[in-house]
Amino acid sequence: MTEELLAEEPQAQDVHALPGGVHAALEAILMVVDEPVPVDRLASVVALPVPEVEAVLHELAAAYRGEVDGAVVAPPRGFELREAGGGWRIYSAPAFADVVGRFVLEGQTARLTQAALETLAVVAYRQPVTRGQVSAVRGVNVDGVVRTLTSRGLVAEVGADPSTGAVLYGTTGYFLERMGFSSLDELPPLAPHLPDLDTLDDAIETALRPARESAPQQG
Repeated sequence: MTEELLAEEPQAQDVHALPGGVHAALEAILMVVDEPVPVDRLASVVALPVPEVEAVLHELAAAYRGEVDGAVVAPPRGFELREAGGGWRIYSAPAFADVVGRFVLEGQTARLTQAALETLAVVAYRQPVTRGQVSAVRGVNVDGVVRTLTSRGLVAEVGADPSTGAVLYGTTGYFLERMGFSSLDELPPLAPHLPDLDTLDDAIETALRPARESAPQQG
């Protein structure tokens, strides 16, 4: 019975036998994904070793740039394949950002405000961080802005502060994808211009002290 069941199990199709082979098979997958796909998942789907799949991905990326063996032999395409956000995905080429932006954003208010960009920067460089700590850096209440960033999928709750219980926020994989980063290590070195968390806590304590001192004492 076991042998019969094994015989009935579908066998992985040999992607080398498909029209266009491995290259075309990976293209077909990448054309339907809506987020970066890790190379090991792609390798599992096409039933090939990770190194072979990774090599093909780099070949595809070069071909879209019009390159063969490092030499430009054809015009680049309007799209490119690159690794970002922990996986591989096809994107429109940066040279066409203005054109694509006009198409996508025409009639929409999709751009982040300056306040949202500043708040996102603080979260990115000081994560995990509470809304109170972000407010201390910016000098204004950021509750509404954090809600906006959360709804856009750029930041998310990542835990709670062990001493205060306040919600901690951090950036998401979607943030990395939109920035074109593989990890937070690729952020530009701006962190030294932001106060450390101890300074943030001191700023919050200073801000709250007048309210505490003016509050009626219980007794």
